[in-house]
Amino acid sequence: MSEKSPLFVGLAQVELHLPGARSLKDKRHDVRSLVERLKSRFAVLVIESDHQELHQRAGLAIAALATEADAARGTLAKALDHAHQTFDGMILDEHLEVVRLR
Repeated sequence: MSEKSPLFVGLAQVELHLPGARSLKDKRHDVRSLVERLKSRFAVLVIESDHQELHQRAGLAIAALATEADAARGTLAKALDHAHQTFDGMILDEHLEVVRLR
């Protein structure tokens, strides 16, 4: 049996502020739009991970899998750049981490 290729998981956590959101419906529209764009353009998993009950804050978790750490990091960096360029609200904080699974 051959040796398994390494597997890396990249995770980015992003804190968003949506100053124009006046309701949870407004927030969901803006966040869902960003989530769908990131998923379709970068083949990443994205979930709203925090602040679901607040209408002007959102926390997203973005995950990418790759066989090289730089590839996982690069995918997440591109996704974060896209979020910075296209999101109507503000990105308050972000954290990126890559972990080797095997």
